[in-house]
Amino acid sequence: MAKKRIVSEINKRADRLPPGQHWINYPLIYDIVERLPDFDISKYRLKVWGEVEEDLELTYDEILSFPSIELVADFHCVTRWSVREIQWEGVQTLEILKKVKPKDGANFVMVHCLEGYTTNLPLSYLWEEDSILAYRMFGEIIPKEHGYPLRLVVPKLYAWKSAKYVWGIEIRREDRPGYWEERGYHMLGDPWKEQRFWGD
Repeated sequence: MAKKRIVSEINKRADRLPPGQHWINYPLIYDIVERLPDFDISKYRLKVWGEVEEDLELTYDEILSFPSIELVADFHCVTRWSVREIQWEGVQTLEILKKVKPKDGANFVMVHCLEGYTTNLPLSYLWEEDSILAYRMFGEIIPKEHGYPLRLVVPKLYAWKSAKYVWGIEIRREDRPGYWEERGYHMLGDPWKEQRFWGD
């Protein structure tokens, strides 16, 4: 059976390229560390916890066993470049949320990554059909520098919210700044509102 294929609604907007952006051909690589840590994929676990009815812990193979989708979505970096139609494959985040059952009053997420990066966003974005945990990119296993083993892809927000090397999703009642948000980046990061920094 063919995989479900979704084209993000942001690709269909009349103002498809957000203000202040320009198109490039392939996403640039940014990291908060000079050298990414090595890790044993057999020991990798994705954990989801916090304001949920059931905590969740999954091996990499268990993640791969979830129903997957192909997602085609433009990608917008806060540093003013954008890439058209990146092809991702992975698990819709809404499928993970259905498993953990967020509690009433759970409104935010903190995403935790293997190299120490964190980022925050409203829980509502993870219920969107075009938000996924991606493990493939352009038909291949996602390259390490682009987020292996799992990259959160949230096309409706600037790319720093699409965290790489994800190991944890913490469901929260209250918002709290992540790595770049603590350093002056916007708490939400909507590209069409140019929410780059605090005060935008």
